[in-house]
Amino acid sequence: MNDRRKIRILKTFIIFIAMFGLAWGAYGGLKKTAKRRILVISSYQKDVAWSLDTNEGFCAAMLKFHYFENREQADEFTRNDYIETPRVVVKKLWMDSKRKGSKGEMDDIGLNFYGIAKSFNPDLILLGDDEAVEYVGAKFLDTRIPVVFWGVNITPVKYGLVDSVTRPGHNVTGVYQAGSHSESLNLLKALAPNVKTFATLSLETSAGRSHYKSIEYLNRKGVLPIKLAATVATNDFEVWKRRVLELQGKVDAFFLAHYSGLKDKDGNVVPPEDVARWYLNNVKIPETVGYRQFVEHGMLCGVNDSGYNQGFQAVAIAHDILEKGAKPDTYPPVSPKHGGNMVNRERARMLGIPITKDAGIVEYFDKASALAE
Repeated sequence: MNDRRKIRILKTFIIFIAMFGLAWGAYGGLKKTAKRRILVISSYQKDVAWSLDTNEGFCAAMLKFHYFENREQADEFTRNDYIETPRVVVKKLWMDSKRKGSKGEMDDIGLNFYGIAKSFNPDLILLGDDEAVEYVGAKFLDTRIPVVFWGVNITPVKYGLVDSVTRPGHNVTGVYQAGSHSESLNLLKALAPNVKTFATLSLETSAGRSHYKSIEYLNRKGVLPIKLAATVATNDFEVWKRRVLELQGKVDAFFLAHYSGLKDKDGNVVPPEDVARWYLNNVKIPETVGYRQFVEHGMLCGVNDSGYNQGFQAVAIAHDILEKGAKPDTYPPVSPKHGGNMVNRERARMLGIPITKDAGIVEYFDKASALAE
């Protein structure tokens, strides 16, 4: 082979390498800037304890799967409801359903958020809790956008977005709360063996109905350790207080399904700490709950239905869809395990209830935060 031909081949090779390098660089740059767009819609407002718990689980999972690079980005998202990282753009909206709870208001918010979502053009939508699923989720049913929910109470099929627990059948799947009603009542019975009847105290909301309907169903099945005698479902704090005072002379205990969202006579939301303070100062019978923050407020006991686990698992499912090609229509909704048994020692002392070692308590609260000065 003569020198001229060698030079020609060498030049051709160099040009090929250069062009390949440019093409690869362009491809790599394209990959680097192709960010996932995720829209998060929460049913509640930012300062609700459940929202704080689900957000913490959400951020932990976003860090685990490297959508967030560090804790600072998670904190920025929590502050601003928006973050852009090398891998993702995340925007969060709040329905504020505990303050704007009428059906008309929820319909308007759902329609407004639908327009925002269309403009944001997400690759995936995360819906937190019942109101977001009920009023926003249906607008995206069978569209190209995958939808993952968390915090749906009791069953994921009730809003028609999922055909069954084993096979969703559409573009929607997620994480639901099977409820810790039986477990919490069993714990109450272990702590207060003489308790035989109870009343449920709940809100008249999408989430509230899920709770008290589930308790009524379990009672009809005969699987609860004590008998359900009454159900109070109202958003009116004055009605709620009156019914509590009437019932505490007729039942042995209460199940407080929810009290974040009760409203005063002017329609303003009563802070849950204020509700808990009134209750603890006026009720002399024991109670159980299904949320950690309520035991922290001062309620006697409960088995935690963890918001952290809900938020974390929802992101894990979203990751499977976005990065592993999982299909929502064949991805069964899941219900994460409950948290542990909880007891508030100050409330136990107020009621004269001894805390025995065989109750399986994993978390104690020594003070009732709602009674703190």
